[in-house]
Amino acid sequence: MVAPTPQQLALLTRRERLAFRFCDLINRDGGWLKRASHWFLRHVGVAWVDFCTRHLVVPDGLETMRALRPPRGLLIVANHRSFFDMYLISLVLLKHTELLQRIYFPVRTEFFYQTLSGLFVNGIMSAWSMYPPVLRQPERNEFNKYTMARVNELLEQPGNVIGFHPEGTRNKTDDPYTLLPAQPGVGQIIMAARPTVLPIFLLGMGNRVGRQIKSNFDRTGRKIIIVFGAPMDLERYYAEPARLRTYMEVAKHVRAVLMELGQRERALRAQLEGTPPPDAKPDGSDQAA
Repeated sequence: MVAPTPQQLALLTRRERLAFRFCDLINRDGGWLKRASHWFLRHVGVAWVDFCTRHLVVPDGLETMRALRPPRGLLIVANHRSFFDMYLISLVLLKHTELLQRIYFPVRTEFFYQTLSGLFVNGIMSAWSMYPPVLRQPERNEFNKYTMARVNELLEQPGNVIGFHPEGTRNKTDDPYTLLPAQPGVGQIIMAARPTVLPIFLLGMGNRVGRQIKSNFDRTGRKIIIVFGAPMDLERYYAEPARLRTYMEVAKHVRAVLMELGQRERALRAQLEGTPPPDAKPDGSDQAA
């Protein structure tokens, strides 16, 4: 199992280092703590999320997901409109498929590794699967080399699933169907690990949990549509040199595929609800905290 060097660890603050060591212990390969984490997500997480969203969630393409048998790890790439997009995607997949055996969500350290409340939220939302951490500051980028190596290692193993947002940050623009520019990190991961890449487009999730749950029970909430795409064919890129230009080409291709799925979501939403007016915010972003 890949481990950070003392020099890389030194780039973390004391609080980040403690949070990292705790989450790293939980997420050890083959460890009983990771098995317990997965049990919690499959049985507790799936149950409460299904209960609180069952009148809103509309999955499209689950038949393809049920038939998948990835030979290596699975990289989920998805658009990013709310804080809970990847959480909902993973629990829907846990409920309906056998794809997810061990789940990992690389996250920025600002909240989840720098505050006690962030560590707590990491626990109750993902059973500490928001791991490994990513550092934002360029002067601390050396630690991210460990994160990249750890992600690549995880993606070598069938049953491991990494959730990743190619945009790199949450898209707060008024147009949910035009993604932010993709970042090269997703291309670098794909080129290094060559995982099965599963594109998913989700829209309808808000950022206020209480309001979202209420809208499920009183049937006033907008539909949360999750479009599952087919695994991406990326073979043509693997003969290219592993450099920044190639990473960007792969990232742009991933972005284009996600935007195509967005158009499928738009058509499905029009069938279910009627086409929203131009100034509407179809993803509930008016509920943002």
